[in-house]
Amino acid sequence: MTKKLLALAIILTLPAVPFARAADTPAAVPDAAADPADKATTLQAVEVNAKLDRARNQLSPSVGASQYVIDSEAIERLPLGDATPLNQILLQAPGVVQDSYGQLHIRGDHGDVQYRINGVIVPESIEGFGQTLDPDIIERVQLLTGALPAQYGYRTAGVVEITTESGAHRHHGTGGDGEDDKNSGGKISLLTGSFGALQTEISLHGSGDRWSYFTTFEYAQNDVGIENPTPAYNAIHDRTHQAKGFGYFSYLLSDDMRLSFMAGVTNNRFQIPNNPDQQPSFALAGVDTFDSARLDERQREHTRFGVVSLQGHFGATDYQVSLGQRYTGVDYHPDPVGDLVFNGVAGTIHRANRASTLQADFSVPFADSTHTLRYGLHASSERPVSDSTSLVFPADADGNQINDVPITIVDNSQHINAKTCGLYLQDEWGIGDGLTLNYGLRADKVDAYVSEGQISPRIGFVYQFSDATALHAGYARYFTPPPTELISPTDIALFQGTTNQLPTDVNAETRSERSHYFDVGLNHKFDAHWTLGLDAYYRKVRNLLDEGQFGAALIFSPFNYDRGRIRGVEFTANYTNGNLSGYFNLSSNRAMGRKVVTGQYNFDQDELDYIATHWVHLDHDQRLTGSGGISYDWDGLKLSADFLYGSGLRRDFANSAHLPRYWQINLSAARDFDLPAIGNTNVRLAVINATDKVYQLRDGSGIGVGAPQYGPRAGAYLGLSKSF
Repeated sequence: MTKKLLALAIILTLPAVPFARAADTPAAVPDAAADPADKATTLQAVEVNAKLDRARNQLSPSVGASQYVIDSEAIERLPLGDATPLNQILLQAPGVVQDSYGQLHIRGDHGDVQYRINGVIVPESIEGFGQTLDPDIIERVQLLTGALPAQYGYRTAGVVEITTESGAHRHHGTGGDGEDDKNSGGKISLLTGSFGALQTEISLHGSGDRWSYFTTFEYAQNDVGIENPTPAYNAIHDRTHQAKGFGYFSYLLSDDMRLSFMAGVTNNRFQIPNNPDQQPSFALAGVDTFDSARLDERQREHTRFGVVSLQGHFGATDYQVSLGQRYTGVDYHPDPVGDLVFNGVAGTIHRANRASTLQADFSVPFADSTHTLRYGLHASSERPVSDSTSLVFPADADGNQINDVPITIVDNSQHINAKTCGLYLQDEWGIGDGLTLNYGLRADKVDAYVSEGQISPRIGFVYQFSDATALHAGYARYFTPPPTELISPTDIALFQGTTNQLPTDVNAETRSERSHYFDVGLNHKFDAHWTLGLDAYYRKVRNLLDEGQFGAALIFSPFNYDRGRIRGVEFTANYTNGNLSGYFNLSSNRAMGRKVVTGQYNFDQDELDYIATHWVHLDHDQRLTGSGGISYDWDGLKLSADFLYGSGLRRDFANSAHLPRYWQINLSAARDFDLPAIGNTNVRLAVINATDKVYQLRDGSGIGVGAPQYGPRAGAYLGLSKSF
């Protein structure tokens, strides 16, 4: 499959690639302080890269969609600055709900988030506890939601478009010397504080005549790697070690063509936190008692990816063709004795997925530039692996233990080749008088556990009433395949007659979700300081995808509701006035499903019977979600505060109730100091959950929920950062 993708990439690229030639070097201007030829060439390289960046941006339209932009300066204003995890950054956008294990829910969807870096789709990682991308790579992040143009497919609840830092542009860090003519440098930072937190990071950037690079490396450790299952201030057995690296390298083949390569690696290790004073549920031969505070469960998550891209401009056509590969794996190691006596199963679980991808995007204006035609494709070949070796007890038909000697079940059945292909064609039409229309089609085909496809129309428009007021609206037909790391009927059958058997039989293989999405929004700038926005959306769904837990083992898998309906409203406000800036978001959402049609093993029979005749809340449904922040630059002292608010995720039988509402306030102060032997250094003091509000994200009940989790307790952190 990889060879076929490479051949297809070459065929697609040939018509668009001119003969590569060296960039012209302007005449030297005498300069006593530096080599004039080098200085002029560097200036030209910066200009050429900027032109190519603009051309790349033309490949990704957003007409008709809702969009929220957070740049590197806004990230620096957050209490932890660029040490803030990416999921915490995205929580500052409207309609984004936090959940346990670092999960995000955008506009009532379980996950369904797509990440793009410099316009290239990064294949998704297997769900785990850690974050894959380091925020220090971000120059600008844009969250697109709503009725997306035809270019965007598969994961469509939210598209996170990341524009990375680049050595071709000055990397604006804190604590630097402020020189603008440097073409190399970097930043080093340290964060330490509560809960044994230690985070170090170094980034380097540089550029020459035709090349540029940006790299970053991060190591972090702390004692709250996963949410605490108890309200206690300190978690038990919750240490984490996390390492991340990213590199972006580009070379100018000519003034109209650039070859780039980006790569990332993540290696995260977690202890699974313990809940003390739990009573054993199963009897193990030779074990009389076991202290639940001494459980030793661990998980390792590792991801690596690489993408090579040819991007440029040929005639009137902008293009980018990318070949990539990503490997992601999760390894869960149980406490063999403790897991057996508390859960009745101790499974050593390995999940992995290797994906090879091809992405090609083209953009060409025509009809005196009143139209812009965009077309392209995305193809992937994935090889998911799910292996496990589990210790379980024999059980009767009702799941009652009948022997205290465990047996071993080996499940290495999941080795398939999953293929996905999508094509799109769309036209952006500048009709005039402030009206822009984008319409198109995309066709998708997936061949994995099931073979499915769909042709999806998209249409959206933006109408600029005036310089201050803009209306956007759109309709999108979506096709969302389930993740390839699934639990199959074979896996389920292996555990029948054991203490890990499931209460109901499995039905058909998980299906792809199909939905109709409607979105309309209005933005208005009242004056030079205030901008307000209001957005409403509605989604009608067949085969609604959600996720649940497979028995007592730490395995999650998707299932389908027959029907779903999701609706909501978002309000945003932004204020800027000199050194003062602030933002506020409030969203109301309702996400419902009815009749479970696949993956019935996630439910007890009484829940299945109830859901078959009633609309029920999805477990991640939250009625009200809020976020906001304010920052002020007081003569070089940068003060900031932000908050999160939630009315509570769902709990209890068939998600019939919700957890109590919660809020969290974070504070920070940062200033540059001229420190002895170090020089100009940025010093930051941050307090997370400043009021030490104790709140639950999950209480262990509800559909597909396995354990309780609490939000973070109050913590103080000191950060040092220096650019060079």
